[in-house]
Amino acid sequence: MDQVLLADFLRARREALQPEDVGLPRGSRRRTGGLRREEVAALAGMSADYYGRIEQQRGPMPSEQILASLARGLHLSLKERDHLFELGGYPAPRRVLRGDHVSPALLRVAERLSDTPVMVFSRFGETLLQTAPAVALFGDYTHFTGMSRYLAYRWFTDPAQRAVYPSEDHALRGRVFTAELRAAYTADPQGRASEIVDALLKTSPEFSEIWRRHEVDVTHHHDLKRYLHPELGELEMHAELLIHPEQSQTVLVFATTPGSASHEKLQLLAAVGG
Repeated sequence: MDQVLLADFLRARREALQPEDVGLPRGSRRRTGGLRREEVAALAGMSADYYGRIEQQRGPMPSEQILASLARGLHLSLKERDHLFELGGYPAPRRVLRGDHVSPALLRVAERLSDTPVMVFSRFGETLLQTAPAVALFGDYTHFTGMSRYLAYRWFTDPAQRAVYPSEDHALRGRVFTAELRAAYTADPQGRASEIVDALLKTSPEFSEIWRRHEVDVTHHHDLKRYLHPELGELEMHAELLIHPEQSQTVLVFATTPGSASHEKLQLLAAVGG
C-alpha cells in the first residue's frame, strides 16, 4: 500500500468530479468545483470520518471491498479502478472474471433515468444496479446470494421469478435466458458461466432440454413484452437494451406507450414502491 499516492489519487479524482457527474445537486453555497469528502463517502457507502482518514494518510489499509466501493462512488474507469487497487496494495482485479464494477457511463445513464425502471446486468445475468422504479416493478434483485444471484438460475429453480411473466410467455422466456447464458458460456467456457450451466444441468430437466437445442438467436429485446405486478396487474412494456462492450454489461430501460393503460400504471409505481 502506498498511503501517500493513494490519498493523492483519491483527492485528485474527487476534485475532478462535479456534483452533476454523480447525480448530486450543486447547491447555491458551493464555492469551488469538485466533490466534498462527505459526498464521496456517502456515494461509496462509508462514514465521512473513515474516508477522510484515508485522504489524510492516517487510515488503515482499506480492504478490497472498500476500494471497490470507492471506485463505484468516484465513477472510475476500469483503468482508474485497477490503479486504485494497486495503490491500495492489491493486484488489479481480473477483468475477465470480475463483472461487479458498473462502468461510469452506465452509472450516468441510470442516474439520469432515476424516475424510470432501469436495470444493469452483468454478462452472467447478475443484477448490479436497479433504479427505485425497477425495484418497485420487479422487487430487489440485488440481495440474492450464491447461484440465485443469476437470473437464469432463478428462472429455472425459483417459481417466484416466473411470476413476473404471464404463464403463456414462460416457454419463450426460458429459451431467451438459456440463449443469453450460452453466449456467456461460449465467451468463457471455463469461467463463471460454466458453473451456472453445470448447476442447472444437475437441477433442472427443463433447462437441460432447452440447452440441448443449442439455440443462440432468440429474438426478443425489441418486442412488446408483458409483465405482472402484484398490485398493478399486467403491464405491456418495451425493454430497450444498451450494451457496454468492454465490460459486457447490459442496461435494460423499461418504457410504456404514452397514453396506454400500462403507461398510467407505470406512473403509480412510485407510490406502490414507497
